[in-house]
Amino acid sequence: MWSTTAVRDGKIPFAQPLFDYWLDACQRGVLYWDTLYQRGATYLEHCESGKPPVLVFDYTIIMDARELPDPANYALAAIKPPEGSPATDPAKRPFVVIDPRAGHGPGIGGFKMDSEIGIALQQGHPCYFVMFFPQPVPGQTIESVAKAEGHFLKRVNELHPNSDGKPFVIGNCQGGWALAMLASVAPDLVGPILLAGSPLSYWAGVRGKNPMRYAGGLNGGTWSASLAGDLGNGHFDGAHLVENFEKLDPANTLWKKSYNLYSKVDTEPQRYLDFERWWGGHYLLNKVEMEWITQKLFVGNDLVHGKITSHDGTMRVDMRNIRSPIMVFASWGDNITPPQQALNWIADLYDSVEDIRNNEQTIVYCLHNKVGHLGIFVSAGVANKEHSEFANALDLIDVLAPGLYEAIIEDIAPDAPGQEYIEGRYIIRFEARDVSDILALDDGREDEQAFEVVKRVSEINQGVYDRYLSPVV
Repeated sequence: MWSTTAVRDGKIPFAQPLFDYWLDACQRGVLYWDTLYQRGATYLEHCESGKPPVLVFDYTIIMDARELPDPANYALAAIKPPEGSPATDPAKRPFVVIDPRAGHGPGIGGFKMDSEIGIALQQGHPCYFVMFFPQPVPGQTIESVAKAEGHFLKRVNELHPNSDGKPFVIGNCQGGWALAMLASVAPDLVGPILLAGSPLSYWAGVRGKNPMRYAGGLNGGTWSASLAGDLGNGHFDGAHLVENFEKLDPANTLWKKSYNLYSKVDTEPQRYLDFERWWGGHYLLNKVEMEWITQKLFVGNDLVHGKITSHDGTMRVDMRNIRSPIMVFASWGDNITPPQQALNWIADLYDSVEDIRNNEQTIVYCLHNKVGHLGIFVSAGVANKEHSEFANALDLIDVLAPGLYEAIIEDIAPDAPGQEYIEGRYIIRFEARDVSDILALDDGREDEQAFEVVKRVSEINQGVYDRYLSPVV
């Protein structure tokens, strides 16, 4: 038998590497489990404090939609510049960030300094954040939320009557389709709008890819969302949505994320804990809100076809009514909102680029090669490149001739002329595109016909569930 001393002293040829590996594994194991303990403690602390936004910026709530005639659990916050940032200039165009209410709480658009909010503050723009609370108001609907966001933007316009443009509004994921609807019915409230990772053409996609596209049909339609709402006594738990995200990449959920923490345990814990604070803070929706989202959007695909109206029928959502430039940011690495779902609405609304021009509309899109869905909002690299260049180019986008353009963002070449007039390391240009270029990103749209059948089957199953099963549940 080898003695412990011999092993420790490396007198046995393979003993020292084994001992080093064992010691490293023990140290990593202690730090790994300590990080998981901190995650649990942070979760409990976050819950006990009321699950506030995970913003790293201080803010002041200047309007609470729970006090409106048609209340909603939303609020408008004014972001305070951190120390070292330029003072905000009231004469500059205000920025408004609308975060997604898709299971998690608010703050993903500003949970680090290099973020959408951080870019706005670095450039001296007044910045506002549309946040929401964990519990929905009883009776709250999607229309209640839309009205609240309209009040918020009206308030921002009132606070900056002499700014050099109407608010630049960023809608992240779910916040994007909400913004598109708002800009359709109240186009005078917004300046340029940025739809980041936002699905608008819900049936679109490459055949056989992105399993979430097929989830509605495989589940028999929207009735399962109603069942979840009934089991929650009228509330839909956002944890169900987060679980669907997790199922998209089980390898990451069950192994990659944990192993990444273990393998980089010297440097990774703080980033991991910051993200998990948001990822684990689930919020609630009313059952009627989730039913509206699934029936009107994800299965119904009514938005681009102008079939969405107010409850009294006096107002219809028509995206051709948007008067300000529309910017779309999507990524080939996004398995939740693939580029086809982010862009095919253009082909749904317009037959050709001439049709876009005749409607005096300007549409700019930008495609990232690989970043994932969440990276569109949280990646520091994306914030410092794509979001920063969009912000810098707002004045140029405002005066672009009506039409369809692709934004190309590249590193400045070492021998590029006029570098003294360029700020930063990137340069953005806009190349004219046609509707056919949008359709070329897809593999054809014939496969969308099957979703018509899914929609009809969903309506039948929903009717059966509502009539016979929902009262029992």
